[in-house]
Amino acid sequence: MGRNSSRRKKGRDISGIIVVNKPYGASSNHVLQQVKTLFNANKAGHTGALDPLATGLLPICLGEATKFSQLLLESDKAYDTTATLGEIRSTGDAEGEVLKQAPIPVLAEDDIEEILTKFRGNVEQVPPMFSALKLDGKPLYKLARKGVMSDEEMRAVAEKKRRTIQINSLVLNEFGTDTIQLSVQCSKGTYIRTLVEDIGEAIGSGAYVSRLHRTQSGPYHAEQMVTLEELERIAEEGGEAALDALLLPAYTALPESWPKIELNEADATKILHGQAVSTGLKDTPSVQLWAVGSGVSELLGIGRIKNKGIRPQRLLQERIPKLD
Repeated sequence: MGRNSSRRKKGRDISGIIVVNKPYGASSNHVLQQVKTLFNANKAGHTGALDPLATGLLPICLGEATKFSQLLLESDKAYDTTATLGEIRSTGDAEGEVLKQAPIPVLAEDDIEEILTKFRGNVEQVPPMFSALKLDGKPLYKLARKGVMSDEEMRAVAEKKRRTIQINSLVLNEFGTDTIQLSVQCSKGTYIRTLVEDIGEAIGSGAYVSRLHRTQSGPYHAEQMVTLEELERIAEEGGEAALDALLLPAYTALPESWPKIELNEADATKILHGQAVSTGLKDTPSVQLWAVGSGVSELLGIGRIKNKGIRPQRLLQERIPKLD
């Protein structure tokens, strides 16, 4: 028996993206593993973790679609969140210990809107100590929970990670005596906990995230979400075929702004062999590569155009699809 026999892939060679509504309390990896098992997929990956206390949109890539996971990690996101005023907590959310309490000033809507104005556009952020950022290869949140560093040391590490993020939209939906409900559209790397804490500091009372729900990630939106319970029911009633019908094609992860390059069979063959294809098109950093025949169009992968050549970068296909 050959050495590779013990390394055979477990599961099916399926490819696509399923947009899951992550439940409260579950880790993103737990959801990923449940989806992978339900679909009996040999490969799966998520596209940006949500904290266990957060809910909402979590795209799961299966099979060859995992090659586009990084694109979704780098895409803009949108959230609905509730900020509870009057307390500062160690983790910036409801899970943390209360570090400080402060009176909440009486605020009119105009007062809140004036404060929110400061947090639209380019904003500097210091990541929370309880975050997935790493020091010497170890996530900060693990160091924080183990208490291996003092609070001052952790703050110094976090301060070194200060970055500029983009808040594309910050909308006040509702406010009460001790809560503010917001909708946020933001760039990758934005920490909503930090945003809420900074808004609380500007108000003068402190604040923490008591609810966080993701509504968008790149091209995927809330209307496309399915729950784990729905997936389990569909699997029980219709089996793998019914589940597969829910998968979005891998190309849906690609930005629509990327030019679509159509290749005939000969040029598609060159691309799949890692060779450049001559073109008169101008240099372009990112393009979609499609094999096109009589009434057939299939995504090969992504590439770029440089020095009059179409060059492959990441391919989904290993062989030429049937184009006739």
